[in-house]
Amino acid sequence: MDWQVLTRELSLYLESQVRVGLLGSGVGLSLVLGFGVAYACYYLSSIAKKPQLVASNDRFCRFLEEYCPVVTETYYPTIWCWEGRVQTLLRPFITSRPQVQYRNELIKTADGGQISLDWFDNNDSLYYPDASTRPTVLLLPGLTGTSKESYILHMIHQSKTLGYRCVVFNNRGTAGEELLTPRTYCAANTEDLEAVIHHIHSLHPSAPFTAAGVSMGGHRQMLEKLFDIDLVMKARTVREFDKQFTSVMFGYPTIDDYYEDASPCRKLKSVGIPVLCLNSVDDVFSPGHAIPVETAKQNANVALVLTSCGGHIGFLEGIWPRKCTYMDRVFKQFVQAVFEHGNKIINM
Repeated sequence: MDWQVLTRELSLYLESQVRVGLLGSGVGLSLVLGFGVAYACYYLSSIAKKPQLVASNDRFCRFLEEYCPVVTETYYPTIWCWEGRVQTLLRPFITSRPQVQYRNELIKTADGGQISLDWFDNNDSLYYPDASTRPTVLLLPGLTGTSKESYILHMIHQSKTLGYRCVVFNNRGTAGEELLTPRTYCAANTEDLEAVIHHIHSLHPSAPFTAAGVSMGGHRQMLEKLFDIDLVMKARTVREFDKQFTSVMFGYPTIDDYYEDASPCRKLKSVGIPVLCLNSVDDVFSPGHAIPVETAKQNANVALVLTSCGGHIGFLEGIWPRKCTYMDRVFKQFVQAVFEHGNKIINM
């Protein structure tokens, strides 16, 4: 987009809409035009930018540039709410919620717990009518998130258009399911996720399989047997909650031990399959200074897409961002690229 063209069009629009007599003189129009042009210039020069693509593997970079071009295109965040905190707060309220019909499945865990899976089978798929070979996308909601989140519904909608099947992993104690054991989940524990992956693969062993996670509830009667819930509920920050509850539940000596174990810095080096990570540097929960860029560069299977704006699970774009977001477009293109052209980056 040419900023000169934008400012000229803005000026013409304002001239047609705002009367010269605004505020009693032509001064008002001049102020409006001046502010509009200045804001447009600032937006195009400082806000709308191409994301930074971080990848040490040239082969992976070329793959993304060819089959997932959105990661190299300028991201134009919604012009009236581009700031990270605003995007983070508005996303759940402003984006639409596509209708999705789920099939629920409850599976038991080795310790007697229960996990709820919500399936979108996409049996009407025209591209993959054979259910046994229909590509499957495992979706992992963020902290306290479930299959009902707007961003999950949009990811399913994108997958539906491509003919894929989706299954949403609802963590223990969320999505209204009963908590059968005094244990929920945390960012460092993957036992339940591993169980779900094995379960899905056993049901559809011939189907291509990938996963997409976003960011990182409970029932009191079961938890208060082991925890001082009154103390836990007094927490006013995420760190206080993790100190009183999460780190204790999973046996960490201190909160710092839990955070160190959960940090992606320690895990990126072990990633053995191609992974694309999208993060905004103005993310209020995962800010730019905390993104392990140098560690990611040490693994050929990891690529980072860093936008200047977008907040936490925001990435709103367009004048009225009700539907598709930048994150949705990245998800759709990358998942399609993996399923249809993944052989070009496997075993890099």
